[in-house]
Amino acid sequence: MAKLHRSVLRATATLALAIAPWALNAAEEQGDAKPVLSGLQAEAVKGVEDREKLIQEIIDSLFSFSELGFQEFETQAYMTALLEKEGFSVEQGVSGMPSGWWASWGSGEPVIALGSDVDGIPKASQMPGVAYRQPMVEGAPGHGEGHNSGHGVTVAAALAVKEIMEREGLPGTLVIWPGIAEELVGAKSYYARDGRFEDVDAVLFTHVGRNLQTSWGGDRGTGLVSVQYQFNGVAAHGAGDPWRGKSALDAVELMNVGWNYKREHLRPLQRSHYVVVDGGDQPNVVPSKASVWYFIREITAEHILENFESLQQIAEGAAMMTGTTVERRIIGSAWPRHFNKVIAERMYHNIQAVGLPEWSEDDQTFARAVQELMEAENLKEEGLATKLSELQAPPERPISGGSDDIGDVSWNVPTVTLRFPSNIPGTIGHNWSSAMAMATPIAHKGAAAGAKVLAATMMDLLTEPELLEEAWTYFEEEQLKDIEYVPFISEDDKPAIEKNAAIMREFKERLKPLYYDPSKYTTYLEQLGVDYPQLKP
Repeated sequence: MAKLHRSVLRATATLALAIAPWALNAAEEQGDAKPVLSGLQAEAVKGVEDREKLIQEIIDSLFSFSELGFQEFETQAYMTALLEKEGFSVEQGVSGMPSGWWASWGSGEPVIALGSDVDGIPKASQMPGVAYRQPMVEGAPGHGEGHNSGHGVTVAAALAVKEIMEREGLPGTLVIWPGIAEELVGAKSYYARDGRFEDVDAVLFTHVGRNLQTSWGGDRGTGLVSVQYQFNGVAAHGAGDPWRGKSALDAVELMNVGWNYKREHLRPLQRSHYVVVDGGDQPNVVPSKASVWYFIREITAEHILENFESLQQIAEGAAMMTGTTVERRIIGSAWPRHFNKVIAERMYHNIQAVGLPEWSEDDQTFARAVQELMEAENLKEEGLATKLSELQAPPERPISGGSDDIGDVSWNVPTVTLRFPSNIPGTIGHNWSSAMAMATPIAHKGAAAGAKVLAATMMDLLTEPELLEEAWTYFEEEQLKDIEYVPFISEDDKPAIEKNAAIMREFKERLKPLYYDPSKYTTYLEQLGVDYPQLKP
């Protein structure tokens, strides 16, 4: 267990239970009623309600910055200034990432760390609140994943809980940290490698979703290695004396052909994809340099490394065939996720108590219009969610899909992820359509609901030492029973902080006039002149 030793837990249990904020009423004990929050939990929820304007300003501000991974400098400046004003100590440039930061407040145990991602998606610029395609800046990045919303959740919850801790004299430390470059899976494994979570007792992570939900266990989604290969050859005139050249581009193409043939012999749940980063300069010059960037995904760490080794052999074979040399660089990595059963079950209790937001008719009208635009399929219900998701347990069979480097965190400390309903069901992931709601009342209300759940769960962890003890028992005796965490990155690997720099240099000056100014406008939609819900141009 981290700093919070079991002996300390037992010694403080009596005091904590005296002010424990939650209790089940008789009907709830019989499973007949919606859970009810009381005491300090109810106060924490009220504290979030008092900060709903702050939630809106954080979400709208980060949306307007439209920053890509490793270049989240406006976001960094905004968030760290806000947290310093609220009494947090801030460290910047953590783990070799200039746009990274770490904020903490309080002292002693337990140490509760709240995280959420902050980066956007290339070419996903989109005017919020309009139900048609309208880039804010053509070709620019945008929040087509919704990562602008998560720290509205973490900050509002942390400040609500901090106020109670100060009044009640509760010991504990609150940490807020960003998932830098999550779309490149580029940061959290470095945080873990560098010991950022060694003294943390629990991590409560948040991510935008379409419902209010959480899960426990593994076998849902993949882990990955993100790696870039550069081939080095010899330039020559493409028509005059091409026999004197050694084409690095040929090596890239042969590597891709080799991997595509390899796919037939891989397990069905693997996912792999690549982009050619550098294919040469012009056709009449044999390319002396070329590079390709791969994501290699699988369900287990063992199989990820197995496929990674195959990819490495194919790269070396391509170099041999072309007389070039090859070097590789790890861009990022992510272990498969495993979330804590004990904390997830308590968080789901709080989800049931908080419930989904009360959507307005404008919200539902906008959501249905976006779903029609995107020809959304397989919807559980039209418009926004009105029925809570169930607590997600491990599936009977593993489910493939996306990756998140929160997986590395989850193998270092008991961790859960809270998904909150700030986006519209049926939009496309990593696409401009997933930006359409992300600075609207839908995003604000969904984040407020998430912040209430987060604050209530934080109060549970602060006032019920036995809950953390049970969480660590699950972590040590169940999760780690047959698996040893070994990072995919080495001590010599460094974050790819140069990624996306050129793109942000290209667009930043055009984006600056669109930054949200809360001193002049109540909402970002007001600043943009959007008549929400705006269904037609």
